[in-house]
Amino acid sequence: MRTRGFEIAKGFEDKNINLPERKTKYSAGYDIEAAEDTIVPSIKRQNTPTLIKTGLKAYMQDDEVLLLYNRSSNPKKKGLVMANSVGVIDKDYYGNPDNDGHFMFSFFNIKDEDILIKKGECIGQAIFQKYLVSDDDNANGIRVGGFGSTSK
Repeated sequence: MRTRGFEIAKGFEDKNINLPERKTKYSAGYDIEAAEDTIVPSIKRQNTPTLIKTGLKAYMQDDEVLLLYNRSSNPKKKGLVMANSVGVIDKDYYGNPDNDGHFMFSFFNIKDEDILIKKGECIGQAIFQKYLVSDDDNANGIRVGGFGSTSK
């Protein structure tokens, strides 16, 4: 029985995507790499976030979530800040019909110059975490799509 983990998302099977790893025994986060070269324009040129593809999807238990965090060095060294502060990947995002559960990082570049993220470069961290629900929770909706589809 599988508990939690990462897989290559559909469309990325032949792109030499590395599955995430924790670098040390007590690291909470799995290092996530960019799936392809991506230019993140300076916020002076583009005021919308840039999505950086990972080529990954994640499976987990019913009471778990995958949280996406920025690398602590990204804001100072590269000027990259996450547009949504923390990415939330729900269990039912995995394998959805729109994009197979492919998760991405959404960044703004606060530097004056554009930033090139190279394929294989570590862009963030992913942490699996348990969550709780309230006594009167009655959620019974079913996900019907991918990115941004929770309320549809």
